[in-house]
Amino acid sequence: MTKRLLLHVVLAVGAFVSLFPYLLVVLTAFKSQGQLNTTAPWVPGLPPTTANLTRFLSGDFPRYILNTLVMTAVLTAGQLVFTTFAAYAFARLRFRGREVLFWLYVATMMVPSAVTMIPLFLIMRELDLVNTWYGLLAPYVLGTPYGIFLMRQFLRTLPSGLEEAARIDGAGPLTILVRILLPLCRPALGTLAIITVISSWNSFLWPLIVTSGEGTRVITVAIATLKGGIGTDYNLMMAGGLIALLPMLVVFVFCQKYIVRSVALTGLK
Repeated sequence: MTKRLLLHVVLAVGAFVSLFPYLLVVLTAFKSQGQLNTTAPWVPGLPPTTANLTRFLSGDFPRYILNTLVMTAVLTAGQLVFTTFAAYAFARLRFRGREVLFWLYVATMMVPSAVTMIPLFLIMRELDLVNTWYGLLAPYVLGTPYGIFLMRQFLRTLPSGLEEAARIDGAGPLTILVRILLPLCRPALGTLAIITVISSWNSFLWPLIVTSGEGTRVITVAIATLKGGIGTDYNLMMAGGLIALLPMLVVFVFCQKYIVRSVALTGLK
């Protein structure tokens, strides 16, 4: 009983530490400027106000939200298509150097993304793609090492007899992938889609580096621009953070089983 009690205490403390920043975002978003200066950060403002949310949505920020939706949709579609083709090649097709090429590609996950930002930016600048949608999407729309690893691991668990039977009937690799394997890959595709949506929606560093105009600005960069050199409107910033957080919270609540499944697919199988 003592061990169980200590375990629950540790879990409760960890949950509180994890959730406390989100609580501050919610409380600050519904405070007026006067309430922010006269109350402690963890004390709600009474009466709560929605003026900060109205101010945030009355400017150009709905356009930035739309930009983020477009970027997320394109990156997710690209990941599902190109990652599936690459994973199929690494899992099912036989060619010289397949294993070496795959593990060299997966090894790039060990390199921090911040290390590759400057080379990527220089490439985009030489191609005249800075501050364009092409420059924003190009580095990630063709797939990522994690996504290919996830799909390859799942494809390797499918019985090879399905492919052999299809080949006897005259099916080619593309037909086998599209008509036989893809319907069986729905759990893995759903997992990859959820992970891509979350990572794309929360992307900040690359959009900050490669874009500077209003037409390609995403919500994370827009919120960061609210911090000025003279002062910061924390109420408006927290209102933007709350609006940006809500879609991801909905995705997590309804799709958390896919997020957990990604750990099982890559770790156990």
